[in-house]
Amino acid sequence: MLGSTHGTLTTHSRPARVVACGGTTPQAVHGTAGPPGAGAGAGTGAGGGPGSAGDLDVSGRPLTAAVPDLDRFFRPGSVAVVGASDSEGRPHTGITRRLVDWAERVGTRLHPVNPGRATVFGLPCHASVSDLPEQVDLAVLLVADPLPVIEELAGTGTTFAVAFASGFAEIGADGAAAQERLAAAAARSGIRLLGPNTNLNAFETFREDLDGPAIALITQSGHQGRPVFALQELGIRLSHWAPTGNEADLETADFLSYFASRPEVGAIAAYVEGFKDGRSFLLAADHAARKKVPVVAVKVGRTEAGARTAASHTGKLTGADEVVDAAMRQFGVVRVDGLDELQDTAALLARARPPAAEGVAVYSISGGTGAHFADLATAAGLCLPTLGEEKQRELHQWIPDHLGVANPIDNGGHPVGDLRGRKIIDAILADPSVGVLICPITGPFPPMSDKLAQDLVDAAEQTDKLVCVVWGSPVGTEDAYRRTLLGSSRVATFRTFANCITAVRAHLEHHRFAASYRSPFEDAPRIPSPSARKAQTLLRPGEQLSEHAGKQLLRAYGIRVPREQLVTSAAGAVRAAAQIGYPVVMKASGPRLAHKSELGLVRIGLTSASQVRDAYRELADIARHEDLPLDGVLVCQLVEPGVEMVVGVTPDPLFGPTVTVGLGGVLVEVLRDTAVAVPPFGEDQARAALGRLRGAALLEGVRGAAPADTDALVEVMLRVQRMALELGDGLAELDINPLVVLPKGQGAVALDALAFCH
Repeated sequence: MLGSTHGTLTTHSRPARVVACGGTTPQAVHGTAGPPGAGAGAGTGAGGGPGSAGDLDVSGRPLTAAVPDLDRFFRPGSVAVVGASDSEGRPHTGITRRLVDWAERVGTRLHPVNPGRATVFGLPCHASVSDLPEQVDLAVLLVADPLPVIEELAGTGTTFAVAFASGFAEIGADGAAAQERLAAAAARSGIRLLGPNTNLNAFETFREDLDGPAIALITQSGHQGRPVFALQELGIRLSHWAPTGNEADLETADFLSYFASRPEVGAIAAYVEGFKDGRSFLLAADHAARKKVPVVAVKVGRTEAGARTAASHTGKLTGADEVVDAAMRQFGVVRVDGLDELQDTAALLARARPPAAEGVAVYSISGGTGAHFADLATAAGLCLPTLGEEKQRELHQWIPDHLGVANPIDNGGHPVGDLRGRKIIDAILADPSVGVLICPITGPFPPMSDKLAQDLVDAAEQTDKLVCVVWGSPVGTEDAYRRTLLGSSRVATFRTFANCITAVRAHLEHHRFAASYRSPFEDAPRIPSPSARKAQTLLRPGEQLSEHAGKQLLRAYGIRVPREQLVTSAAGAVRAAAQIGYPVVMKASGPRLAHKSELGLVRIGLTSASQVRDAYRELADIARHEDLPLDGVLVCQLVEPGVEMVVGVTPDPLFGPTVTVGLGGVLVEVLRDTAVAVPPFGEDQARAALGRLRGAALLEGVRGAAPADTDALVEVMLRVQRMALELGDGLAELDINPLVVLPKGQGAVALDALAFCH
C-alpha cells in the first residue's frame, strides 16, 4: 500500500478521478469552506486588472472581463484638440490638420484649444478646456505634459482623452513615475486615457465601400499595424485601429474585449510588445473565445534583444516567452511571428466560414508543385486525406491515368484549359473528406493560369468549403491575380506557401477550439479549501522548506507521497524501517538541501537493520562535515519504478503562479522537456500540456512498458494549481521531482519536494 503515514490518501486502488480546479469531490482538497476571499493569497496575486469586483477567485483576482463602452471613443460626437496649431512648420500642425479632416469626414464637432490662437484652420479656438462651448466626448492632448490638462478636464464630463506625448515609462524609472501620476489623475477624473506615447491611428481613413466581416486592429507600435491596415487595398474590410502606446490606463485587453463584442468584427489582429496585466489579458482572450471571435497576435520578446527593445519602446514587461505562449494557446489566441502572417491569417479567419471537414486537398497543374506543397502542409500538421478509389476513378475521367489524383491531385496542365478544369474542381469539393481546397499557382502562364483562376472563383461561389489560391508570381500585376482572385470575396489568396499553410492551420484550429471551448474561469476556485488552512501553517516566510516539510505540504493537498518517517537517531531509523517494511530509502532532510544525490545524502534499497543503522551514521557524518543543518533523516518506502516526471510552481510577474510539468529525475536540467500551464486551467488544458512534451510517448508505454497513469498525473497538476492559487504569495516556488507516475490505475507518488516560501 502506498500512501502517507499521516493518514491522507493512504491508498489508490483505482484510477484517480480528475477534478477540475474548483470542482467537488469527497476529498478535502477540493472542498469549500470559509468566507469568500479568505484564501491565503487573497488580494495578493499578480495582476488585479479590471473585472467584476464581486466575482473574484481564491487569490483575489477577477474572474470576468470588464468590457468598456468605447463607442464614443471611436465615434465621438465632439472632440477638443488641446495644443491645436495651424502654423506651418510646427510639429502639431500636421496632426491638427488630419484631425480636422477626420472630424469633417465622420461628422464630429471639433474644438481647437490653444491660448495663443483665435482660430485654427478657420475654426474658433478656445483658450482653455474650461472655455469649451459644450461637453466633449474626447480630448486629444497635443501637449508635452498632459497631466495639468487631465486635471483641468476633471468635472467637465469628458469621457476619453488621448495623450500623444512621449517620455514616460519607456525612458525608465522617472518616466514610469510620471506615467503613474498621469494614470492616477485620469482615474480621479473618471476619464479613460489612451496613451501616452501613442499616435493618430485610431483616426485613420477607413474605407466604407467594403463589406463582409471586418478586422479590428490593436497595436502597441503604430507603424507595425500598417501592413494589416493596407489590406483594405486588397478588399479586406477594417473597422477599428487602437494604438495603445504605453497603456497608462486603456490597454490591449480593453480593446480586445470591446472588439470581440462588436457584431461587425470577424477577427482581431494584434501587435503586442508587452502586457500591462496578465490576468486582464486572459479575461479578454476568454471573452473573445466565448464569443468565438478569432484573435491573431504577433507577440515580440522571444529573445532577450527583442524584450529589451520592447521595454524601451513602450515601457511594458514582455513576460517569459514560454508562459506567454502557453497563455495564448490555452485561450485560443493564434500566435504568429511575421506581420505578413498576421495580415494573411487575420484576413482568412475574418472571412472564412466554419470548415465542413478538416481534410485539405491540394490541386495543381504541376506534380512538382503539388508534392512540394503537400510536404510542407503535412509537416505543419494539416491532414491531407487519401481520396477514395471511386473519387479517383471519377477524377481520371478528365485527368490522364498516369497522373496521381489520390491527394495531391496533379492534372498535368492541359485539362484546365477547357471544360474539364471546372469539373475537376467541383469533384474535389464534393468529396466529404475535403473541407479545404488549396491550389498553388507558382507562376502565371495565361493559357492555363487565367482560366484556372476563374474556375476556382466560380467554384468558390457555389460551395461552402474554403478555396485557397497561392499566387506565386513576384510581380503581382497580372489580371488573374489583381482582378479575378482579389476581386473574389470567396477565394482566399496568398502569395507564399508558408503563409497559406499557417493561415489554413489557424483556421482549422480556431474552429476546433471554439467548438469545444469552455471557460476555465467558470470552474476557478472562489473559496479556500480546508487544505489551504492546513498548508498555511507549514509555510516559513523567507525560507526553503525541508523535504519532510515540503511533503507535508503535498499531503495537505492530497498529493501522494511514500510511507515515511522522520527520525533523529540510528535506533529510530531501524524502528521506522521495520514499520514501513524493507527495502527502504534513507535521505537527509534539512532546509538547505536541494541536490541531495550530489552530496551523497541518499541511500537506496536498504534491506536490513544493520544497513539502516550504518546509513544513518553516514548521512549524519556527511551533513556534519558539510555544515548542513538537518531536521532529521527520512526513512522512506521504496516505490516501484514508473515514469519520472516533474511538476512545479513558478511565479510569473505578469500572470502570477504558473504550473510546469515535464520529464523529471536527475536529468531534468539536461532534458529541459517541460510545458507550462497558466491558471486557471482544467483537465483538458492539463492534458494538452502533457501532449506538448517531446517525451509524451513515455507516458503511453514504450519498449513493452505499461501505459502510465496519466489521469493521476493530471490530477496532481490540478491539485498543485489549487495550492498555488490558495497560498498565493506565500509559496514562492515548488518543485516535485521526481513524481513517479505508476502504471495505469496505480496512481502517482511524489518522491521528493522542494518548496520556497516568500
